[in-house]
Amino acid sequence: MMLLRRAVSAAALLALVLPPVAASPAYAYPASPAADAPAGCRTSPSAPLDAEQARLADARTTALVERGGLGDFVRRFPAGLCTARSTAEARQLADSWGESLWQASVRRAQGQRPGGDLAPGDDRPLYWARLAMTAAIARWQPDFAVDRAALRARFEDASRGLTNNAFRTAPGVRRVFISGFDPFGLDAEIRRANPSGSAALQLNGRRVTLADGTTAEIRAVVLPVRYADFDAGMVERAFAPHLAAGPAQAHLITTVSQGYPGIFTLEAWAGRARSADPYPDNRQALSGGTRERPVTAPGLGPGPEFIPTTLPAKAVTDAVQSPYPVFLNTEVVEIPAGATAPVDRANGPTPGSRAVEGGGGGYLSNEVAYRSNRLRGELAPQLPGGHLHTPVLTGLPADPQQLTGPEFERNESAIAAEVRAVLEHAAARR
Repeated sequence: MMLLRRAVSAAALLALVLPPVAASPAYAYPASPAADAPAGCRTSPSAPLDAEQARLADARTTALVERGGLGDFVRRFPAGLCTARSTAEARQLADSWGESLWQASVRRAQGQRPGGDLAPGDDRPLYWARLAMTAAIARWQPDFAVDRAALRARFEDASRGLTNNAFRTAPGVRRVFISGFDPFGLDAEIRRANPSGSAALQLNGRRVTLADGTTAEIRAVVLPVRYADFDAGMVERAFAPHLAAGPAQAHLITTVSQGYPGIFTLEAWAGRARSADPYPDNRQALSGGTRERPVTAPGLGPGPEFIPTTLPAKAVTDAVQSPYPVFLNTEVVEIPAGATAPVDRANGPTPGSRAVEGGGGGYLSNEVAYRSNRLRGELAPQLPGGHLHTPVLTGLPADPQQLTGPEFERNESAIAAEVRAVLEHAAARR
């Protein structure tokens, strides 16, 4: 698999996605864009947007939101902001709109809410709606002081499932917590989506029957593909409530991201380093680390160079092999003790080495695994935890104006179903 890693290292940083339709009850928006908005409420169309928000200029992003049934969120949010008359009210609005967008997207993904003509499990409408709403925050010009970055952070957390998304604790029900990712590689293909984000939406809040016949509840978050958010501790904020001792503690955690073509991999090792440059994140930011000169992420607490998975890999790989094969990936890249050059290792790290790449490479897929499992080791070392890579989601139509297609939707559905099957075997009692 080492040759596979090298061959697809660039491609693995670029994602694809889509899926069929939903139905069910109408949705109540949190804050009415009321006619009683303050007369002085203004917006600034010329307010600077970041590189990620700037992609909203492509009309296909609007089409993805509208065809996903989330257009009203984007249209109504600016007037909703204008109902705020203080910093405290603005914070409440960011929380309520963010949580409502998340809940609506989860319900849509699970067939409980009408959602236009895109497949229910498609994660792209949530991604582009969220981004458009953050652009509205950037353009809003209230008559009182507001910390725009802090307001956006609150909205981001809420719209990603980090708030008001606790387990419904019940006797005998096991608790599984997972994370997925936003679409990325969008400058190469604006239509891309991420099957890990799709799986997170489809599984959040679901009760599933495990391989041993018991029941588990799954909770999920969808994380950004942005170094700055990781630097600011978003991964730790997402996982800490589900690792802290108490009745809401998870029984198993795993991070999920898009990986190699045609296969699932359970990653045996997460590495401490960033080394993905020159491949940027969604804001065009670089990690500062390369294969020859890896760096440690800012704000990362103390920990070993490599962290091993504690997921029951054999139980999963013995039981789940269809429609995609599932492998345990034991490869890493390290700088051996006393050396200066990176070395590929097929069977894990050697003692005293410096991490260059874990099983998830040197990008954010590896880092989310390292951060979450470093925290698990600190707060709940007895819990199983690790990282799952899904296959690359293929099947987008050749016509760049077509946003979805049957093959794309079939592949997305199959990947999400197999993520669920992996969790059903991984979380079973042993």
